Amino acid sequence: MSSNSKPEVSPLAPPQPARPNNTNLAHLNPLPPSVFTLPQTAQLEALYTIIRDKETSRGDFLFYSDRIIRLLVEEGLNHLPVVARTVETPTGAVYNGVGFEGKICGVSILRAGEAMEAGLREVCRSVRIGKILIQRDEETTLPKLFYSKFPQDIASRYVLLLDPMLATGGSAMKAVEVLMEHGVPEERIIFINLIAAPEGLTTFCSRFPSLKVITGWIDQGLNDKAYIIPGLGDFGERRYCT
Repeated sequence: MSSNSKPEVSPLAPPQPARPNNTNLAHLNPLPPSVFTLPQTAQLEALYTIIRDKETSRGDFLFYSDRIIRLLVEEGLNHLPVVARTVETPTGAVYNGVGFEGKICGVSILRAGEAMEAGLREVCRSVRIGKILIQRDEETTLPKLFYSKFPQDIASRYVLLLDPMLATGGSAMKAVEVLMEHGVPEERIIFINLIAAPEGLTTFCSRFPSLKVITGWIDQGLNDKAYIIPGLGDFGERRYCT
């Protein structure tokens, strides 16, 4: 190799975070291998306590849910593959670091997922955003696609799929189907959410085992109306005051 040639770079495995073992996850044991939670610290639980409280003002709900969303996005980025990258520092020294392997985009499941777009934009400059609208078909009771809009090159990107609540998993699974129909490989999708029910999480991960899930908290389960318990109510209604 000549002195002017650039060194070859090879893909590196992304750093793997610790998989916490605590009381919050005791009801979902073992945790599916594709699921990762935020570190279950006292500070994180305090943030969740605030946004769960029905007396929390809209301003506080926005502020503290946005804090959690940013933590989730940062953790999601930690699971993207990287390649070796060498740079020269202002001191003239050479630093052997890493850079992201490919381009990313965010896709929000409307309408609650839109609340997570700002958190993604805060940490990824000029990130492309796609949108999916999925609602229940009243005749079949199954999730139905009503609208989607993606970057034209989405098939070549890593996709951060954004939705704050995972209850039964129906909408999330439909969204993944739509992305895969547009050429996005399952293993290039990272689903990011604030609160998941064990039932939906198990169904979702069984259906798409190559897809990674980043969640902030795994709740106790679903009630007879398929609401997450203890949950935090309807995220979209509390976020947008509707």
